[in-house]
Amino acid sequence: MPMPATCVADWRSIGVIGGMGPAATADFMARLVAGVPATCDEDHPRVLIESNPHVPDRNAALAGQGPSPGPALAAVAQRLAASGAELLAMPCNAAHGWADDIRAATPLPFISMIDAAAAGAAAHRPAAVGLMAVGATLDAGLYHRALAGITVINCDPAIIQPLVSAVKAGDTGPAIRSGVAAEAARLVAAGAQVIIAACTELPLVLGQGDVAVPLVDATSALVDAVLAAAKR
Repeated sequence: MPMPATCVADWRSIGVIGGMGPAATADFMARLVAGVPATCDEDHPRVLIESNPHVPDRNAALAGQGPSPGPALAAVAQRLAASGAELLAMPCNAAHGWADDIRAATPLPFISMIDAAAAGAAAHRPAAVGLMAVGATLDAGLYHRALAGITVINCDPAIIQPLVSAVKAGDTGPAIRSGVAAEAARLVAAGAQVIIAACTELPLVLGQGDVAVPLVDATSALVDAVLAAAKR
């Protein structure tokens, strides 16, 4: 029998600061695997994941009602670096409010989900972007800064937060999907020419077929940016 082709892919090891939430981290990993044009196991990058659901709540921290997640995120980054990671990524939009704590903890490159998704949205040259995110992401202005010069139309966090909480609890059923799609439609009606799914639970219940304008999935945007950065 003919021998299989030699696998020669060369990647930097990827460290994933995960667990916020666990299902979103698993979704990121599945997309990362699917994004590699592999012919054998060795074609894939080495990935080190710390899925830590005990990082302090981002919404509570930003509201001044709980401890900062910064020290916990920095500690995870240091453990991943010590284990051999050569670059870092974090599939949680809200936690990027403490990205500076991660960058200060280790000299490893940190691939920003916010920058990746904002670039994907800006590529469509929209006058206005609809932002679907939880309160911490909205209140921190993460995407508003990254999309400087483009009008940002915020979702209603009072609508999105309970839907995201339901997804975190394992409910991805029709009622949740229709609720998320309805909020996306409201943003389009308000003038959004692109929608950013800026919470990693949202791509689990929202796809391009649910939205009348281009949908930028922050998880997929991060996967593409991580693979581009990891390729030697």
